[in-house]
Amino acid sequence: MVAGVFATIAPVYGLFYGHQKRHFGAVLDRVDADLGLSAYKSVIDVGCGTGALCSVLNQRGFAVTGVDAVQGMLNVGARKPENRGIEFVQASATGRMPFENKSFDVAIATHVAHGLKGPERRLLYAEMARIARHLVIIADYNENRSALTNIVEWFEGGDYFNFIKLVKGELREMFGEIRTIDVAERATWYICRPSG
Repeated sequence: MVAGVFATIAPVYGLFYGHQKRHFGAVLDRVDADLGLSAYKSVIDVGCGTGALCSVLNQRGFAVTGVDAVQGMLNVGARKPENRGIEFVQASATGRMPFENKSFDVAIATHVAHGLKGPERRLLYAEMARIARHLVIIADYNENRSALTNIVEWFEGGDYFNFIKLVKGELREMFGEIRTIDVAERATWYICRPSG
């Protein structure tokens, strides 16, 4: 159901592209010194939507691949002139993506995990760990919920309410130690290191 919702709203979602780029730029400015992201070369954005984060990463010199299950979302990003150097690939984040093991320095999924049920989240984490050499970043909600977000997430039909309660435990099971960086009042980056 969730993929169907995003396929339907892709053109509307694209209207927020500029706002998202500004937001992601500010977040990257905030976390770069702490994470040393600029030391890495390649990033895959899993569940990239219309490619706003991909665009910001590309402009900062990263080799960027964006993956999304919804072709309509990818089409919005691919049409932007500034995104010519980005590879956009249609694939499910919970299945085996068409990349070799350890293909990317960093794998990031922004506001994807909360929309998946527990078993699907574990598949997402495992697949990101498979394709990332150095960092897996789950950028998503934290415990500071808002009434509006509750309503939107209930409509979306994901697993937002359980995600908030379980995310840290799930990630510790998968990766061992995790770090968190609060990047906004209601958003956190959960930073994990894949094994191997």
